[in-house]
Amino acid sequence: MEGDQFFFFLLMQHNNLHLRQLALVQELMRRRRRRPPAFWVRPWLTAQRRLMYGHFHCLMRELRIEDTASFFNFMRMEPQMFDELVDRLSPRITLQDTNCRKALEPGLKVAVTLRHLASGDRYPSLSYAFRVSRHTIAKFLPLVCQAIVDEYKDEVIACPTTAEEWQAIADEFERKWNVPHAVGALDGKHVAIRKPPQSGSLYYNYKGFFSLVMLALVDADYNFIWVDVGAMGHMSDAQIYNASEVKECFEDGTINLPPPQPMTNDDRPIPYFMLADDAFALRTYLMKPYSKRGMTDAELITNYRISRGRRVVENAFGILASRWQVLHTTLQQHPKVATSVVEAAVCLHNLMRMRYPRLQNAELDIEDAAHNIVPGDWRRRAPMHGLYRVRGANQASTEAKRQREYLRLYFNSPAGAVPWQQDMIRVRRQ
Repeated sequence: MEGDQFFFFLLMQHNNLHLRQLALVQELMRRRRRRPPAFWVRPWLTAQRRLMYGHFHCLMRELRIEDTASFFNFMRMEPQMFDELVDRLSPRITLQDTNCRKALEPGLKVAVTLRHLASGDRYPSLSYAFRVSRHTIAKFLPLVCQAIVDEYKDEVIACPTTAEEWQAIADEFERKWNVPHAVGALDGKHVAIRKPPQSGSLYYNYKGFFSLVMLALVDADYNFIWVDVGAMGHMSDAQIYNASEVKECFEDGTINLPPPQPMTNDDRPIPYFMLADDAFALRTYLMKPYSKRGMTDAELITNYRISRGRRVVENAFGILASRWQVLHTTLQQHPKVATSVVEAAVCLHNLMRMRYPRLQNAELDIEDAAHNIVPGDWRRRAPMHGLYRVRGANQASTEAKRQREYLRLYFNSPAGAVPWQQDMIRVRRQ
């Protein structure tokens, strides 16, 4: 009997302790609900302070009036181009005022977004500079990037759809880079991102960091004519390319390339093709340099001629990341937002190339009087990382090998040779 009473006593004590703890938790929650917030809006983030001290209303206004060169350096575009961007994006990014506060003006949103793309500054730094809450920036910056893509992509990244348009690109490749029948240069790069939550190793690439993959086709004037952004970093070049729409269109013929025609000073019809490196499989519509050892002079000349044309895609990626240096940083956004950021940067790159074609030509590789390559300024910075090259899986087709052999004969014949090519391979052998 005494044991039962003792057990009943312990049970009561435990229940009382539990009730006291529950009451304490309820009291703490009640007090917490009563506590008023320290700020509705932090004083330095108010609209009045933003007008007085924020970069958009102060610094940018000064630069626009007194120093347009510094305005260009700050926004990566001329004031007129900035104004055009604001005018065209305003219908897409303007929100309604509420009873609590007025909506941020579109120009401020565009300025914050461009500064993020140009410098890679994180949201807290942008918050202090423009006097906008970092949480607000996190909400509107993805919307502005997507608005840039929606507004400009069809206009500035228009992949050719007719034989005449492809022929114009091929003529430009032959005029500038002495590679006939080339309709673009293909390459891919990794864009570093923060590890997405619960993603395991899906975005972890062979270089040892997390990334998205950007695959792009570039014309002879460093414009992106097709891009595919968003593949996970663990994927190889073969996986990404084989799943891309550009491969499907080239293989089934729906991309509307011109029919095979003879090259300059020749009489044998040859298909039109892209230029790529060893990360991609050799096909009749995709030519790449030889990769074996102990190559002959003729094969080295072929490699030089193909690589000379393919170099435009390396330079396009280089000036893209040089202008929009967020691509040199590790993007902190979710992969979906990071994809919009990269696509917006590509749209703006093409837009600037269209509006100001001579702009940033100092960043490009150039050739001196003897056709030696003078590296561009973009190479002084850390380059974007290339794709993983799978060995063994990228089997070349027999017809593609025959076509490359015919290019070798053409590049080493009087019909297709250039006067300086022997000097180039002589330098390489030394």
